[in-house]
Amino acid sequence: MSPGAPDDSAYRPCAAIVLFAADGRVLVGERIDVAEPAWQLPQGGIDDGESPADAALRELREEVGTARAAAIGESVHWHRYDIPAAVAANPWHGRWRGQRVKGVALRFTGVDADIDLATGDPEFRAWKWVALEDLPALIVGFKKPLYEALVREFAPLRDRLIHTVNRLSCGR
Repeated sequence: MSPGAPDDSAYRPCAAIVLFAADGRVLVGERIDVAEPAWQLPQGGIDDGESPADAALRELREEVGTARAAAIGESVHWHRYDIPAAVAANPWHGRWRGQRVKGVALRFTGVDADIDLATGDPEFRAWKWVALEDLPALIVGFKKPLYEALVREFAPLRDRLIHTVNRLSCGR
């Protein structure tokens, strides 16, 4: 950490969910609390004593309505981003400067019908599968470096997943 840089306690621990379909696309949701289109990966806070993978699976159930997934990887590093002041005042009442994010890759083990956004406290109004490389173009500017890092880190994992699925479907 450089001199004058905020310590990690100023950042809310968070798991960003990179949910891979068998074809390598990832799930994004359109936020329900924003008027204009605002797509993002499902994500959420990591509770005390909870691993990033456990938090990701819990958040997947809470935000996407399914637990039909298996953890297949985590980002090597934690990534931080600052939240603009206008946004930070809303959900956390100024408690956090931003989020400290661990990317968690999950393999979707269900079918599209398993996804149900009508959860107890809905966060998304719509969802879709997109190419991993398209993520940075969908996200708000202050999260773009995080999404670019997740794309770089998880592209090889996605390629191995596709290769394995293709090999299994060919009976080899």
